Amino acid sequence: MNNDRYITVSKVNEYIARKFVKDRDLANAYVKGEISNFKVYPSGHCYFTLKDENSNLKGVMYRNYASRLDFQPKDGMKVLVKGKIEVYKKRGEYSLYASMIKKDGLGDLYLEFEKLKKKLDKEGLFDKSYKKQIPKFPKRIGVVTAETGAAIKDIITTISRRWPFCEVILFPSLVQGENASNDIVRQIKRSENFDLDVLIVGRGGGSIEDLWSFNEEIVGRAIFECNIPVISAVGHEVDYTISDFVADLRAPTPTAAAELAVPNFSEIKNKFDEYNRRINKSIKIKFNERRNKLENICSKRIIRNPETIYRDKQLDLDTLIAKVEYNSKSIISSNKYKLKDIKSSFIIKNPNLLLDSKMRRISDVKNSFVVRNPDLLLDNFSNEYNKLKLRLSHSSELLINKKEDDLKQLKNNHVFVNPNQFIDKKRNLYFKNFNKLEVLNPLLTLKRGYTLTKVEGKVVSSSKNLKKGDKLEVKFTDGSVNTEVL
Repeated sequence: MNNDRYITVSKVNEYIARKFVKDRDLANAYVKGEISNFKVYPSGHCYFTLKDENSNLKGVMYRNYASRLDFQPKDGMKVLVKGKIEVYKKRGEYSLYASMIKKDGLGDLYLEFEKLKKKLDKEGLFDKSYKKQIPKFPKRIGVVTAETGAAIKDIITTISRRWPFCEVILFPSLVQGENASNDIVRQIKRSENFDLDVLIVGRGGGSIEDLWSFNEEIVGRAIFECNIPVISAVGHEVDYTISDFVADLRAPTPTAAAELAVPNFSEIKNKFDEYNRRINKSIKIKFNERRNKLENICSKRIIRNPETIYRDKQLDLDTLIAKVEYNSKSIISSNKYKLKDIKSSFIIKNPNLLLDSKMRRISDVKNSFVVRNPDLLLDNFSNEYNKLKLRLSHSSELLINKKEDDLKQLKNNHVFVNPNQFIDKKRNLYFKNFNKLEVLNPLLTLKRGYTLTKVEGKVVSSSKNLKKGDKLEVKFTDGSVNTEVL
């Protein structure tokens, strides 16, 4: 067989690439379609799929073109794309290399998604008050997803690693295609018969079409009506579906859903170990404190010699009895003397004399001038009141008249009557003082032909103050000269 007729794969791709370059229509292509799987990489380059009802076309927009976009492309958008179609020779794939993207309206799927989202939100299916709490330590978890997909493997691996005490039950379902939504609803309802603590509903990543089963209304309502706490885990972190909004908790990925559903056994064990250490430490500290207190109590004299309590109290009682006896005798003796004095007093012996004295005082009061002439006392007070009133009236009039005279004098003051005369006087005084200062100005001396000599900023008034080597500054009226003493 002659092998010369066969060429390499690289040659084939190079040949096709040259054909693409020569085709003017491919070098300047205008394509319209719906964006899907749009992603921006750290480099700034954008990768996407452009599709219509029957076909897909891969697209790329490099950073320098992407930075000029005036909007953020999203999945489901209908767009107009200008660019060139070239072959990537390494993979043998052709793509649309976009230099411009314009909006051409939203895709039908995106509009349908937004319409259903608004409807369910208005009905309250997204309301936080309906969200059920996810148990912290679940014993049994159900998963509604594809039986052979990567999602179930990731979920089982994560749960086994983090919380190996938990049982995982798979409810296998279609997650893509025409009958997927009905199958997902059937498995959700079936899971309610298995005494589950948590139910994870989801699948791995894909395009908006691949994830569309989780945007169906029947799936959203089934999740909302489920009596088990539901975690939605559909696609990647950037993907949002109706299931995410209705579920009790949304996870960005299936693996993240498993992490949210169960605690980390290692972390809990570490916490228990830490609590155990802290409890033992606290018990030890308390035990030592109580032991020290007990030792202190046992070392006290009362505990070692309890009979001292009785002995000390007996001594205190004897002292108290002696004080009571002494004080009682003193009080009795003192009262005896007081009683003796009272009995021997003049009043007790002659009570009628005290009564006569009191009666005379009462008679004197009755016969007093004030009691017999109360009107005279009232007239006297009235006269004093009138005198005081006249004095106050006279004093107030004198004070008011004095203040009025002072105000008139102030108004007639020449400063207020002729303010300009006062200002002129002050101005003349200012110029007089200024002329006196001007006479003392040393610069006038310079104008008359004299000079001003300084050493280190100080004026020299005598040659005796100078010595050899001093630096002199001689100031004239039109400048200064520096010189040195020789």
